[in-house]
Amino acid sequence: MNKKALAILMRARMRPNHLTNFALSPISNELNQILSNSHGNRSGENGEHHAMEHGKETLNHQRSFEVVRESMHSVISMNKTEVGDSVLNEFLEGYCSLSFENRRKLLLTLAKEYDLNRAQVRELIKQYLGLQPPGSEAQSGGVADEGFLSTFYRIERNLRHSLKPVYETLFERLNTHPEGLKFLTIIRADILSILTEGNIASLRALDSYLKEKLTTWLSPAALELHQITWDDPASLLEKIVFYEAVHPISNLIDLKRRLGVGRRCFGYFHSAIPREPLIFIEVALLKNIAETIQEVLWDNPPIAESEATCALFYSISSTQPGLAGINLGKFLIKRVITLVKIDMPHISVFATLSPIPGFMQWLLSKLASQSKLAKAEDISRSPADRSGLTFYENILEPEEERALIDSSGDLASGKSGMEIMLNLLTPTTHEWTNSDKLLSALKPPLMRLCARYLLQEKKRGKALDSVANFHLQNGAMVQRINWMADQSEKGLNQSAGIMVNYVYRPENIEEYAQLYFSKGHIHSSYDVKRYIQPVLENESKDSLL
Repeated sequence: MNKKALAILMRARMRPNHLTNFALSPISNELNQILSNSHGNRSGENGEHHAMEHGKETLNHQRSFEVVRESMHSVISMNKTEVGDSVLNEFLEGYCSLSFENRRKLLLTLAKEYDLNRAQVRELIKQYLGLQPPGSEAQSGGVADEGFLSTFYRIERNLRHSLKPVYETLFERLNTHPEGLKFLTIIRADILSILTEGNIASLRALDSYLKEKLTTWLSPAALELHQITWDDPASLLEKIVFYEAVHPISNLIDLKRRLGVGRRCFGYFHSAIPREPLIFIEVALLKNIAETIQEVLWDNPPIAESEATCALFYSISSTQPGLAGINLGKFLIKRVITLVKIDMPHISVFATLSPIPGFMQWLLSKLASQSKLAKAEDISRSPADRSGLTFYENILEPEEERALIDSSGDLASGKSGMEIMLNLLTPTTHEWTNSDKLLSALKPPLMRLCARYLLQEKKRGKALDSVANFHLQNGAMVQRINWMADQSEKGLNQSAGIMVNYVYRPENIEEYAQLYFSKGHIHSSYDVKRYIQPVLENESKDSLL
């Protein structure tokens, strides 16, 4: 094993799980790394401190809330020329020292006490509304006087300034710090974590403003696209292993394969966070669109790149929780398509092999609610009575229900096909996957319901599934759904092993994205539509009556 492989392996083994104790201290490790970078290789503490009792350790290592609050106030209130790295470092270090509860308290203070001055805004609006508009009859000759217009310009300028919250100063000054952009993403990760506990209006406004700032600072023009290869530093490859969110990298052989012949990995980097990608995408060069993830990850050997006609995007991972909701993936996919088309003109198909993370959650909830309703109304044995119920829906076709009842055997019981299906799919042991008879009985309803979930189940007019919404808003179409495409535990838990191919047609990307954005329209192939075509036809007939 070479030094690079050893370094990656050792670091990966030694690095703590980034999700551990997230609720209590979601960003402590990253903050400590930032402070280490800002102050150089400063170890700061010797082994004796680890032997101190908890009270002394807290006293030595954790600043009081008031001290950090004063530090934050200094960053905001000082003249621009007075705010140097030392002042910003003091705030970064202080924030790092706080417990999560005190960080929560500090961010709420920032959101409420450093918001905009609404009394000033109201006064300026009152002044503005009291002026006669330029060109009104009150002005002689109908010609606006320059002196009169200057009053408008002055009030408008003051109004624009007063509508900016005071905390904007903190964000902009932190962004000038060498590690400031990374630190701001960490602050936003904390804000998002707090908002999961409850919707606090002032904190939501703070998050929205910081998100807008980060979106501006991370515009595509400020990002560098880099192809990640086996020749990159071990520290970078380690991050690829660590942050891969879709299909975990199992070992060094797996990593080398994903970066080798017939594969590509591209990442977006920013100069202020040079040592890690903000987001990265993994690409397989294939003859045809893959139907299973096993074809991509396990099949050997890869085809010659000259024979490939399809670039398959099989994993896209964000490395910064604080950038949630900022769609860097849209620009990354477009850039990669452009680059691949230039480098490999023989590639004509750009597709994905994507998970469907919300399908089983939606399906099990649907089965449970409908089965419960059926029991409450005592209609499970009386199909004729079901039509009279407003909220009842048997999501199974008659032949699907018969097949499930005939095939369930000892694995699941129930009075109806839906109840049997619920009892089969709920256990995490997935015993149904070991029975050819059950697989045959479950495939038709699962594939049909999956198509319905992707094409028809929506939230605020957009696809309910988060991954579907991501690709559709980027201009993709739903091309194909694949049975037993991911038989890992994660794949079975999320979507009963079903995966979906989205296709990006360069000539249609903007059109599809616009139609989805404006009307919620989802483009799909006939192969997908046919699963729900009878439903669509019935809806069309009903609309004509």
